Amino acid sequence: MEIRFLGHAAFALTHEGTTVLIDPFLTGNPKAAISADEVQADAILLTHGHADHFGDTVAIAQRTGAEVLAIVEIANELTEEGLEKVQGINFGGTVNYDWGWARLVPAWHSSTTPKGTVNTPGGLLVHIGGKTVYHLGDTSLFSDLALVGRRDPIDVALVCIGGYYTMDRVDAVEAARLIGARQVIPCHYDTFPPIVTDAHAFKSEVEAVASSVVVVLDPGQSHTP
Repeated sequence: MEIRFLGHAAFALTHEGTTVLIDPFLTGNPKAAISADEVQADAILLTHGHADHFGDTVAIAQRTGAEVLAIVEIANELTEEGLEKVQGINFGGTVNYDWGWARLVPAWHSSTTPKGTVNTPGGLLVHIGGKTVYHLGDTSLFSDLALVGRRDPIDVALVCIGGYYTMDRVDAVEAARLIGARQVIPCHYDTFPPIVTDAHAFKSEVEAVASSVVVVLDPGQSHTP
């Protein structure tokens, strides 16, 4: 299984010809590694509705036929947009696929879609290629992060570190310690001036206090956990 960082908080998880996109904000993303017209997808998973995560979901799904998974309020909006392959779930819900499964878990943030649909933000556990990946979405630090991996140990955590809109890299160090993933990949930083931070300092700080190994990826780079 390969994890490709597409910039900001967008990732592509690929295994044996299947591509799962998470939060495909590409158009208007100054750090995007690929255009929305080029990316492939068999499934699109959304943590929440903000434009820098909802992104190009509709256009990509229409072009590729990918099924979209999101919290029920966003899923209803996507259905109204004309998408036919949509899964609307809520916290604790798991959807099984031919390639694995995805589960929605809580996050502390806010969420409104570009069209104004108010919804509750979350994080995503994704199991593909025998690995479990936890995308935290946009969250602040909260103690229940320690519970997410109790049921399914986490191989890779995709952790926001930019601050301002999410937790900063200092709080993200504690989040990484609570989660206890084997590996951590930072995201949601350096895209815009308010969220510029030092990912390599984050790496040093996490590895000083936790057993996790931090892998810093530039947009477009891939990692095999």
